[in-house]
Amino acid sequence: MMIRRAGKHAVVLGAGVGGLLTARALTDFYDGVTLVERDDLSGEGREPRRGVPQGFHAHALLPRGLRIIEELFPGVTEEMVADGAVPYEMIVQLRMIMGGHEFARTPTGERGISATRPFLERHLLRRARELPTVTVRDRNQVTGLMTDVARVAGARIAAAGRAGDEEELPADLVVDAMGRGGRTLAWLETMGFDRPAEEVVKVEVSYATWYLRIPEGALEERMVLVGTYPGQPKGAALCQVEGDRWLVTLGGNAGARPPADAEEFFAWVEEVVPADVAEAVRAAEPLGEIGVARIPASVRRRYERLTRFPEGLLVAGDALCNFNPIYGQGMAVAALEALAMRECLRDGTEGLARRYFTAAARALDPAWQLSTGADQAMREAGAARSRQARLMGAYIRRLQRAAAHDAEAAVAFTRVTGLLDPPSALMRPSVLWRALRG
Repeated sequence: MMIRRAGKHAVVLGAGVGGLLTARALTDFYDGVTLVERDDLSGEGREPRRGVPQGFHAHALLPRGLRIIEELFPGVTEEMVADGAVPYEMIVQLRMIMGGHEFARTPTGERGISATRPFLERHLLRRARELPTVTVRDRNQVTGLMTDVARVAGARIAAAGRAGDEEELPADLVVDAMGRGGRTLAWLETMGFDRPAEEVVKVEVSYATWYLRIPEGALEERMVLVGTYPGQPKGAALCQVEGDRWLVTLGGNAGARPPADAEEFFAWVEEVVPADVAEAVRAAEPLGEIGVARIPASVRRRYERLTRFPEGLLVAGDALCNFNPIYGQGMAVAALEALAMRECLRDGTEGLARRYFTAAARALDPAWQLSTGADQAMREAGAARSRQARLMGAYIRRLQRAAAHDAEAAVAFTRVTGLLDPPSALMRPSVLWRALRG
């Protein structure tokens, strides 16, 4: 397909996963792309950085997200595996326990990789820097936008700690990928535009993460996921990652708070995971201290519903929609948004914001539906709920129960949660029959 040139220069604000993937997508349409990041990116990038507060904890790169990343950066998967990322096959080497039921093991043909967030970002950043049209401006903070009436004409930046010494970056397109702290809402008000409506779902999720060295051979799996469900707000994720380490993250939903104390940490593990997994964790060598974090709510900003939006400006990643991280959807959704931006730019820049926000909304709808549905079920457990919500909750519980002994039911469920199939796939006759029989 012929690539249509969109302009001379694009600026992406934020060099997290969403910003890196966005920058790569824009290189097909702009002569130059500048990535602006407040943090220092000159080191090895082996530790979580300040701009990614969740970077210490477990991250899941869902199968759909990995496919898109490989499409944007061909060969990066094998490069990461060669550097220590841990490959695994869905359900075979991933022990999945949902709704209190351990899913049947069966080949799916879907491959994933397990690694820490800093490791993933380091490899994507290296590949982005190798692109001849990409310039990375780290240790720079965004101080504002350059505007021309109702159009954004670039960004103003300054070296970190030197806000009075501004530099202008003229651009045909500026993308806000600065995460939950994105600045677009304030910029819209300054320019005389309306703010988008927001959907806020209270989640009250808490994390506690410990890096451990589990004895070799103590676990057959490379990843163990134990999900929360109504009546059980405690979950866990164990991921074998680079450096011969295991990352153990305890997740508490609906106000349940994982502990930072070692003995209480072990007690939570023993309550939530199978006995053989808990035994392996008990026998592990601790690597550092336990880190904790809290997320109060999921927030979706409905930019697609605005009737006016400044030209030359787009929003991506967590600045557009941030999820309850307990479901591991954020990076995959960021990849879907980068793909949506690329597809929209193939049709030119006329009406770009309207077309992109509509396409991005369609792309993130399934993930939002899955996560908020589960969050509402957790929050409303024991409370009065709509008949439709009760029926859907009962159906999902029945499907999870069936997945414990029906491989096809397990595959259907994991393809939806991996964002490979839409949630409607769970209502296909063959899946319905398995769930009802289950």
